[in-house]
Amino acid sequence: MVKRIGILTGGGDCPGLNPAIRGCVMRAMDYKFEIMGIREGWKGLVEGDAEPLKIGDVEDIVNKGGTILGTSRTNPFRKEGDIKKCQENIKKLGLDAIVAMGGEDTLGVANKLGKKGISCIGVPKTMDNDLSATDYSFGFDTSVTVAVDAAERLKDTGASHRRIMVLEVMGRHAGWVALFVGLGAAADWVLIPEKEIEIDKMCEQLKKDYDRKKTALVIVSEGAKIPNMNGAKEELDPFGHMILKKRGIGEDIANIIEEKLKVETRVAVIGHIQRGGSPTLFDRILGTRVGVKAADLVAEGKFGQMVALQGNQIVSVPLEEAVSKLKTVPDEWWDLIQVFFK
Repeated sequence: MVKRIGILTGGGDCPGLNPAIRGCVMRAMDYKFEIMGIREGWKGLVEGDAEPLKIGDVEDIVNKGGTILGTSRTNPFRKEGDIKKCQENIKKLGLDAIVAMGGEDTLGVANKLGKKGISCIGVPKTMDNDLSATDYSFGFDTSVTVAVDAAERLKDTGASHRRIMVLEVMGRHAGWVALFVGLGAAADWVLIPEKEIEIDKMCEQLKKDYDRKKTALVIVSEGAKIPNMNGAKEELDPFGHMILKKRGIGEDIANIIEEKLKVETRVAVIGHIQRGGSPTLFDRILGTRVGVKAADLVAEGKFGQMVALQGNQIVSVPLEEAVSKLKTVPDEWWDLIQVFFK
């Protein structure tokens, strides 16, 4: 019989986490559950760092960016002994279930813990929109809305100074952010990790655009790769991903364009600005709905599941399915944006 649940948020923060926390806590109260907020993701479970969450903690956070619980990229499966600490702290804190809100890495941990007998529910959170089994995850709509605004501002200054502008956006393995920003801001070229960068084809198109309107806009995912070019080597995060902060794909693309077209080209990196700020209405509603559903799944004893948006319905899917592979940009979406490269 579930009496107390723990909620944690792991990985990168994004708008919509606080609405999701709020939705889960408010719904859990209907079931008379006690709720513990685990601080800083899986790190908090390793260290036994948690506090009770009451209505006063969550009732006014629907419009707040970030996460009131804090977050980290701690991987308890990386360091020997951390899983045992998690198990001990679950008992010490009296937790009957854990609701983990995060992306592929955070939910991957939840899936592995489930196989060790720990009752886990997953809530998908990623501004990259790259989690399988859900149509959209909260954080994505806000991030692309912010990036579209940045892109449109770059278009204004690019037109004024007769420059080509490059905007680097987030997206390690999947190009959903770059794709949607490119469509929403009427970009002249888009570069995503899923597609090989064709330098000559890009420059040929940009020359046509520049000759016609004396400016052009390129959107590039941080994870896109230039053929035959070695990016800066960086350390890996606890989940084995290269930290991309010094990779500088936007700068490289801008330099290539300027060299080949002899047109002044500037780059802007929106970076973590995409992560912060008040969530859009879509992300507030989606975060709220998936948070409520997570508490429902705990009450129903449906562990090892992730909450998902499919169509307009909030459903549950196996965690195993959700983390088995990334949701990358398919050809039909890539074909759509090609329509606008004229």
